[in-house]
Amino acid sequence: MIKGSCILLLLLSSAMVKAETPKDELARLQAVKREGKDNEAASRAWKDVVHRGPAMLSALLEAMDTADAVSSNWLRTAGDAIVERALMEKKQLPAEQLERFVAEKKHNGAARRLAYEWLCRLDPKTPDRLLPGMLQDPSPELRRDAVAAVIRVAETQLAQGDEEAARVAFRRALAGACDKDQVDLLVGQLEKLGEKIDVAVHFGFIRQWRLVAPFDNRKDSGFKKVYPPETKVDLQAAYKGQDEREARWVAVASKDPYGLVNLNKELGKQKGVVAYAYTVVDSPSEQTIQLRAGSPNGLKMFVNGKEVFHREEYHHGAAVDRYVAAAVLKAGRNEILLKICQNEQTEEWAQEWKFQLRLCDAVGAAVPFSQSK
Repeated sequence: MIKGSCILLLLLSSAMVKAETPKDELARLQAVKREGKDNEAASRAWKDVVHRGPAMLSALLEAMDTADAVSSNWLRTAGDAIVERALMEKKQLPAEQLERFVAEKKHNGAARRLAYEWLCRLDPKTPDRLLPGMLQDPSPELRRDAVAAVIRVAETQLAQGDEEAARVAFRRALAGACDKDQVDLLVGQLEKLGEKIDVAVHFGFIRQWRLVAPFDNRKDSGFKKVYPPETKVDLQAAYKGQDEREARWVAVASKDPYGLVNLNKELGKQKGVVAYAYTVVDSPSEQTIQLRAGSPNGLKMFVNGKEVFHREEYHHGAAVDRYVAAAVLKAGRNEILLKICQNEQTEEWAQEWKFQLRLCDAVGAAVPFSQSK
């Protein structure tokens, strides 16, 4: 009798281990980490999720709302496998649920884009139905697709000789465009049609700055050192700079369409030095923003006296939006300070000393602010 009871308990225990709910399986996929941690359990859960079929798609997408990059990949591939199998077996997919998910802008942008891709596989007319309402979408991927769709319309109109309709469409596309390649294309087309675009305003680049240098950065000593502008900005001050040289603030205004400030040009070519760039912006209200900077030099960013970003890296590229930092602008006056460090490398490709900075939202659209000259 005891032996039979033990066997029964073992069978019940085995059944309990196997009886994971869909929620448990998704939780295992959400919990997977880098370097193989939890991969074995995730692999089993992945197979179980896929086996459950299309009924899992909505819950899978919602799980991506709180997943990190690694677990999102597990969830994405599970969803793709479900859709692929369902299409092959001619099973019905929950199209209405997927479209509702795409329409809910509170959801993760990558998850919404994934649901949109599945809908496109179900119905080739999905882009025509959904993209017109996505020119201001918070998902960068969906927004880019919406802009591309309007560009195609404008180019067709232009090819047909309807320049006015094309100009209106290019303008509409530009209102939603946040990616440099699309903006460059649109600006070029609009300028051919006689319309001048202020690219810096469109992107939110800051063009008015005060600069001061040189402070010492020989042997990379200056990045961590706190020089006077980091504790208090006094535009009338005369600082003791590198080798006792006097350092005073000078005003500069960038004429570059992408707000680029060439410090070699503005301050004279120098090596092993630190420069500071200071500006004041007025915000119409309190707003959460991103500071997006490009520089080939060591960089720190401060907003209203608080450091929000640092990266001590030299001459590894200076693309637009290379560095991104989150910050909050107060309603009214806000101070922004950059620390731009140049090292002592002598190679020809290591001579650039420059920066650019723009203020935007999470999708890359310029936020409202103003500067006094």
